[in-house]
Amino acid sequence: MIKTFTTYLVASLLLSGCTVIAEDEPGSTINADSKSPVVLSARESDPNVMGWMQGFPPPAHLQISQPDANYFSFPKLRWSVCHLREFLPTEAISRGLGAPIPLAYALDDQIDQLTFTPMNSDELMTWEESLFANYTDGMLILHQDEIVYERYFGCLREDGKHAAMSMTKSITGILAEIMVVEGTLDDSVLVREIIPEIEGSAFATATVRQVMDMTTGVRYSEDYSDPNADIWLYSQAASPLPKAADYTGPNGYWEYLQQVQPEGEHGAEFHYKTINSDMLGWIISRVTDKAITELASERLWRPIGAEQDAYQTVDGKGVPFAGGGLTAGLRDLGRFGLLMLNDGRVGDKQVFPAEVVANIRSGGDRAKFGSSFPTLGEASYRSQWWVFHNENGAFAARGVHGQTIYVDPMAEMVIVRFASYPQAQNGFIDPTSLPAYQAVADYLMSKTDLQPG
Repeated sequence: MIKTFTTYLVASLLLSGCTVIAEDEPGSTINADSKSPVVLSARESDPNVMGWMQGFPPPAHLQISQPDANYFSFPKLRWSVCHLREFLPTEAISRGLGAPIPLAYALDDQIDQLTFTPMNSDELMTWEESLFANYTDGMLILHQDEIVYERYFGCLREDGKHAAMSMTKSITGILAEIMVVEGTLDDSVLVREIIPEIEGSAFATATVRQVMDMTTGVRYSEDYSDPNADIWLYSQAASPLPKAADYTGPNGYWEYLQQVQPEGEHGAEFHYKTINSDMLGWIISRVTDKAITELASERLWRPIGAEQDAYQTVDGKGVPFAGGGLTAGLRDLGRFGLLMLNDGRVGDKQVFPAEVVANIRSGGDRAKFGSSFPTLGEASYRSQWWVFHNENGAFAARGVHGQTIYVDPMAEMVIVRFASYPQAQNGFIDPTSLPAYQAVADYLMSKTDLQPG
């Protein structure tokens, strides 16, 4: 069991990649033989079935609220992913005042019956079965700019919003890539040339591109069993709650970044570390003189014709969490996925240069990617996006517990999934999800005579 410090400490930890299963709560029992938690199924842990926060007031044992520090433990997680702003301070990503751009529908009732074989299995699974296997909260499929599939489960409703987790990084990354292509950000310069305050940090001698692609040589431990690990210190710094009287550490994301120590060589290897995203957020804000939430509104949410404001958690100084704080609506992330599929275009309007998407699709240096993500094969990472280098040219934004924007250019398909899988790491979900996505892509291509090559 992970040691608890403060509510925000645990929340920040979970948004960056960990989960807690509380063995003394409804939804988790102990196996008498193994002493390991037995986790409820997706149907059993549905927050509507569990009864979380139902009633006025809800019974005490069904309340999920501050100052409890376990609202991201399973199965409470399945309710909390739709209610983050009730626990943490946030800042809006405004959609503006104009009417939303409508999405066309061409629903396909055959998709639920599609079958595929998960990785490391010889038994067929249907698409619908995969949704429950992966604790799906929302699923949207767009093909040739039309919605062909849309479903909501658990805490999520059509007019609701859901935590995007580390898909936030891809929003941060696309803003930076837009700036690079448009010439307002030089990705070859050292970070200290843009942010002199970082001089004493390992980030000082990294290039902007190394930060964007997470090939920095910076020390950042996520050993959750070690109470002195960097993840704990980072979360304490980021907490918007009042610091203890004897606290002497950094206050906020940016103060923490100023004391990061070196580890390894810049540019040598890819290491997935959330602090790179927050460093990139600072770079973006310094160059544009705007918070990333304001820039995301101007360059993304307003141009795509979003139907809902999004929001982003902030630290105690109001700095948005660039590495994992976004919450948004399912269809609006579908609109964002279409923007990527269509090379930065919405209808007849070029929102940003097509070169932005081309740069991301080209991927990072695959030799530097390593073997830490075996379910992704020979993938790469570029501008905070995951690039699969498969036959269809797919690339994705990904977040813990199953969040995905999966863009398949060959199939002219975008898949957006919100989920609340009990374990954070997507490596547990990929063996089912990735073959399922390919099965849908193959089906849609067969309907329109699209073929790879």
